[in-house]
Amino acid sequence: MNINYESRYASGPGAVKKYDTSELRKEFLIQNLLEPDTLNLVYSHYDRFITGGVVPVEKSVELSTIDPLKAEYFLERRELGIINIGDTGTVTVDGTDYVLNNKEALYVGQGNKNVVFSSNSGSSPAQFYLNSTPAHKAYPIKKIGTDDVEVIELGAPETANARTLRKYIVNSVVDVCQLQMGMTTLKSGSSWNTMPAHVHDRRMEVYFYFDVPEDQAVCHFMGEPQETRHIWIGNKEAVISPPWSIHSGSGTSDYTFIWGMAGENLDYGDMDVCKINELR
Repeated sequence: MNINYESRYASGPGAVKKYDTSELRKEFLIQNLLEPDTLNLVYSHYDRFITGGVVPVEKSVELSTIDPLKAEYFLERRELGIINIGDTGTVTVDGTDYVLNNKEALYVGQGNKNVVFSSNSGSSPAQFYLNSTPAHKAYPIKKIGTDDVEVIELGAPETANARTLRKYIVNSVVDVCQLQMGMTTLKSGSSWNTMPAHVHDRRMEVYFYFDVPEDQAVCHFMGEPQETRHIWIGNKEAVISPPWSIHSGSGTSDYTFIWGMAGENLDYGDMDVCKINELR
C-alpha cells in the first residue's frame, strides 16, 4: 500500500503578513489528496488536525498509522470523519461494513483498530475525504446519510452568497469529542461562501473545495480581518485556516466545499463576525 504524509507547523499572524504567494501556498494549500490506491495525509499542528484522502481503485486501502502519532494504530487516540464524494464505496471498521454512497458520511470513534476503504467499482471508484482530530473518549460509529443532515439555507442572490449548508458530523447529529464536518453548496449565480466572514479563536478549520469545473477556480481568502491574503484553489484541493484567520472564498463558477473544524468549542454558532466594509 502507498501512504504519503507530511507535517505542517503552525504559523502566527505576524509571520504570515510577510509571506509571498509561494510561501502561502506551501504552508496552507493541500493538493493531490485523492490519488488511486494511495493514502494521503497532512498532519497540521493547528489543533493536531489531519486532512486526508483515498481513492481505492485496484485494491482496498487501509488507514495505517503514521510516525507523528506515535500510536499502535491510527485511531488509538483519535476520531475520524469520512465523506464520500465519488461513487459507491465501503468503509470496513473492525470487520463491519458501512456502505457510503455519494455525499454520505461516516463517523468513526476512538479505539477502532482497523479501517479499510474499498470501492464497489474500480472504473467508478469511491473518493473518500478524511478529517481526523485527537479524541478523549470513545463514541459509537455512526453513518450519516443525506437525509440525516441538518440543512440551513444561507445568504441571498442579491449578495451573491445564496448557499445550502449541510451539517454532517456535529454534536446535534452525532456524539463527537471535537471534530465537526459539513458541506456547503453554492446556488447557481452565487459565488461567495462564508460571507460575511468570521473568525473563531476557539477552533481551526480546513476547507476542501470540489465540484469546481476544470477550467475554473476558487479564490480563498485568509488572514487577519484587517490583513487579508488570498490563495487560488482548483478542484479537489484543500486549505488550512488558522484560528486567527478568516476563511472565505469566491469562485468563478458554482462549487461545493467540505468544512472541517477542531478545537475546544462544539458550539457551531461560536464565531466573531467581521463587517464586510471593515475587511482590509
